[in-house]
Amino acid sequence: MSRTTRTTTAALTSLATAAATALILSGGADASPATTSPATANPAAAACGGVLFDDFHYASPTDGAFTQAGWTTRNDVGSPGVPGARWLTSNVSFPTVNGERVAQLAASTDGSAAGTTHSELYQNQLRFLEGTYASRVRFTDAPDSGPDGDHVNETYFTISPLRYDRDPLYSELDFSEYLPNGGWGGPQANYQTSWYTYWNNPTWDGLRTSTAQNRSFAGWHDIVTQVSGGHVKYYLDGVLTADHTTDAQGNPVYPRTPMSINYNMWFIDTAGHTSGNSVYTEQVDWTYYAGNQVVSPADAVARAGQYRSAGTSHVDTVAGCTTPTTPPQTTTTPPTTPTTPTTPTTPTTPTTPSQPANCSTAAEWDWGTVYLEGQRVKHNAHLWQANWWTQGSEPGLTAQWRDLGHC
Repeated sequence: MSRTTRTTTAALTSLATAAATALILSGGADASPATTSPATANPAAAACGGVLFDDFHYASPTDGAFTQAGWTTRNDVGSPGVPGARWLTSNVSFPTVNGERVAQLAASTDGSAAGTTHSELYQNQLRFLEGTYASRVRFTDAPDSGPDGDHVNETYFTISPLRYDRDPLYSELDFSEYLPNGGWGGPQANYQTSWYTYWNNPTWDGLRTSTAQNRSFAGWHDIVTQVSGGHVKYYLDGVLTADHTTDAQGNPVYPRTPMSINYNMWFIDTAGHTSGNSVYTEQVDWTYYAGNQVVSPADAVARAGQYRSAGTSHVDTVAGCTTPTTPPQTTTTPPTTPTTPTTPTTPTTPTTPSQPANCSTAAEWDWGTVYLEGQRVKHNAHLWQANWWTQGSEPGLTAQWRDLGHC
């Protein structure tokens, strides 16, 4: 569920990112020939090509190279997950595992909201759409320390902002949402979820299609997703686990607008906690994206290996994408209010003012809150002002917010 109120972050809506969804494909590359072809289903993808590869060779989240590579960590209070829990930059680190640096996300809880922390890192521009996404991720079934049993969610996903309830351009693909101890009323599961849209009023709900594997996924896995020709194909360790096209109502779950790439780790609730303080971690070895290319799982893993063998830790040739100006025809009628301006083709961030902003009276930004033009919030140690009506659009990622300066 990635991030939202829903719980993917509204269940961001993703099932973590609120959305569940994932796929994994085992680690090494086999000798199968690469399958590469252009993605042509979405005209918006034409300007969304290029490659992103990152081996996460950073010292810390404050490393200048980390931010220059387009990565940001979340540092606030808000959805998804335990209400009142904190998202901490300090929960993201880059330890060495088997001789290689990895990105590590941690989440901890003592069973209380005040004692619960989450973590997230993400690409801070919306420039990923059709093509192939791949990542090597380590999931865990048990905490690094403390009692087991918590409803923790370990994720990898892409997502776009929700401009308003039932936004027909909302896009989210949950490549993997792993719940080792179950959650959302279900048992242990790894989810792959593709979203059409969601809404917060009168109560939160959404339209999506989801596939789950009810078994342990502890350990390292290769997660690969192909987005092309109206199909979203999820692979877990080289095995096709899902091929999503529409939800049960016939709405397209194929992405319709550029997204960001995200990883997060958070607790769905504290119902499974027994005593003491428990700390869980998720690790990411590398991430890869090939815009407008259908790359086989084996070849995606091989390409990542070739970069590493050459000593290349970061490559980014991804251009900005063009957002469709007319929503695709669907079976769900979008609301006529509130009226929102057309989303710019590329989010623009004004130059940050040189003088520190006065953040003393501003509340922390929240995924599920509606903000009107002129309202101000704090987010990631900056003061932001809404340019127009907005909900679920993160300051710094979208054009709905103007940066008023560092707090």
